[in-house]
Amino acid sequence: MSLFEKFGQYQEMCDYFEQRGTMPFGAVTERSLSSTEAIVNGHRVILAGTNNYLGLNFDPEAIAAAQRAIEESGTGTTGSRMANGTFAGHVLLERELAEFFNTKAAVLFSTGYSATMGMSATLAGPGEVILLDADSHASIYDGVRLSGAEIIRFRHNDPADLEKRLRRLGKRTEKTLIIVEGIYSMLGDIAPLAEIAAIKRKYGACLMVDEAHSLGVMGDDGRGAAAAAGIEADTDFIVGTFSKSLASIGGYCVSNHPELELVRFAARAYIFTASASPSVIASTRVALRLMQQRPELRKQLWKNARQLHEQLTELGLQVDSHVSPVVAVKTESMETAIRWWEELFQKGIFVNLVIPPASPSTYSLLRCSVSAAHSTEQIQQITDAFSTLTA
Repeated sequence: MSLFEKFGQYQEMCDYFEQRGTMPFGAVTERSLSSTEAIVNGHRVILAGTNNYLGLNFDPEAIAAAQRAIEESGTGTTGSRMANGTFAGHVLLERELAEFFNTKAAVLFSTGYSATMGMSATLAGPGEVILLDADSHASIYDGVRLSGAEIIRFRHNDPADLEKRLRRLGKRTEKTLIIVEGIYSMLGDIAPLAEIAAIKRKYGACLMVDEAHSLGVMGDDGRGAAAAAGIEADTDFIVGTFSKSLASIGGYCVSNHPELELVRFAARAYIFTASASPSVIASTRVALRLMQQRPELRKQLWKNARQLHEQLTELGLQVDSHVSPVVAVKTESMETAIRWWEELFQKGIFVNLVIPPASPSTYSLLRCSVSAAHSTEQIQQITDAFSTLTA
């Protein structure tokens, strides 16, 4: 049984939650009522942790496009992009993404995880260096471990620490890839991209920015944090996902480097997985267009984000000073976080519970993410539920 001993800690966690009569992880959505409400584990709740930033998952145009694609092309491709899995829709979406980002090329991946992991594993290799923010997403960590490159972490959102570590590399900076995110998913803090880009230029390294939580949220037409910081010209590769603002599933990388096209022949996460279903591609294409045509969604999103951040701050709860659509309440006590999650759920509010080691440090989080689809009244209901939590 020694092979399974390492899973003991997870069994202890499951036993603990079973004794409490609750399970915050993997809660079942039995019925979606709208972009902001659902029946979860038998309770009608306001969804306050879905990353559905623009509220497009029930858009009639996107749904109709997905239905047509199923009727015309079936439910799946049954093959990888390198074999029989490249359909016309994949090619069109790549062109539309490249046009949207003003880049020469775009490559689609089947999930956001595979996009970020695949590019992190492929761009740098043995004899080269990857410098990544210490709070990087698990997909980035998984990718760099596969790369064979030397991996160096720098302190979260600390350009000075990044520069110190680059300086030590000497001439090796020419073969160094820096990886950061636009908005970090746990606390919603935003990377100081202008300072990071200046350091990147100074030392001649390459820069990849993960815009998973900033696509549709920041920048001109929603292009992300790099656009908002004015450093798109200094960003060698942008990766991201369709599963947040575009309310779909899949991922992408865009770049002005012609070598991006060669990644198709090198990235195992691209070569050895089935391509996205035609219906997924169709709804994503519509959502990408709507994101550009409806800037009022982004304005409403930020209005809701400011409202929730201000109200939770006024309650005296510990939230990050950055305002973004991710609003996380921190507590040093895991027991308190679990109890608060249960109390919120019973009051009809579904948020994300994050406990170590998934959280960035030793604290636990009640992670909220707001949507443009949330009404002012729903944001108030979320705040009212937090106001009743007991110490």
